Amino acid sequence: MESFVHSHSAHCESGVVSSLLTHAGYPISEAMAFGIGDGLTFAYLPIIKIDGMPLVAYRMPPKNIIKSVTKRLGLNVVMKKYPNPERAREDLVALLDAGKLVGLQTSVFWLPYFPPEMRFHFNAHNLLVYGKNEEGFLISDPVFENPVTLAYDALDKARFAKGVFAPKGACYYIEHVPATLDLAKAIKTAIKRTANMMLFTPLPWVGLRGMRRMKNAILKLPNHPHKRYASLYLGHVIRMQEEIGTGGGGFRLMYAAFLSEAADVLGRDELKTASVMMTEAGDKWRQFALSASKVCKGGELAVTEIASKLQECIDTEEKVYRFLRGVKL
Repeated sequence: MESFVHSHSAHCESGVVSSLLTHAGYPISEAMAFGIGDGLTFAYLPIIKIDGMPLVAYRMPPKNIIKSVTKRLGLNVVMKKYPNPERAREDLVALLDAGKLVGLQTSVFWLPYFPPEMRFHFNAHNLLVYGKNEEGFLISDPVFENPVTLAYDALDKARFAKGVFAPKGACYYIEHVPATLDLAKAIKTAIKRTANMMLFTPLPWVGLRGMRRMKNAILKLPNHPHKRYASLYLGHVIRMQEEIGTGGGGFRLMYAAFLSEAADVLGRDELKTASVMMTEAGDKWRQFALSASKVCKGGELAVTEIASKLQECIDTEEKVYRFLRGVKL
């Protein structure tokens, strides 16, 4: 596919969506894809365990960005899953022969071009396949600077990994793009939905309510019977924030870039102000992670200080969302 241009992105799913649309003739940035795809959120889910620790999420679940962007912009996107690797590979080859740029859901752990220290069992990593040769499939992974070639059997393994979010060979591609895209309408809808969800969700584990739950859990850490639990817990929270995907602070900075672009599209300078405010929120999350990391390095368990840093994140984000609700879109 000679016309395809690889793009290095901060996050896999928003990067894939940006590349798919750009290749289809409608260039949008990764930040714009993340924003209109309702990418931003917060969730604290003690009932779902990751290595024995509560799930902490700073973005919406996998595939949410893809589904929201395509719905809001009126794109016809085909999504498929397969019963076995043979069927999946056969269909992928046929799609490539037909000139399709194909997105895949894969497991990070089974992608050999990832450095060993970066591989973990995460089954919702998105990448693009833009061709094939004698050695294997031509891969455009948004989180890598350059395209790579991946052996046929290696990609099969990554597409059919077991566990949470098992991909089951999932693939997707754009079938049809309308003559015009109403980007302004998509932006307005997305901003309103994100602000309302973060402020007023009825679910106690999501949005600002979820952040407050995590703060309360941190304050209770000294009461845990196992001395090492606090260090393991905070290490888990930091890892979920800074290493999984783009991290909590990184997602806030990406949303800030979206608000800045949205201001230009809609002609609303207030969104530039909101962008600056969201950038501050991203910085606050980084400060929270730094404070918590001291415990992991053997420092004193200063839960009051750590909880105070988290409260600053909560207060800053609440100001952003209330400000956005006041902007006439």
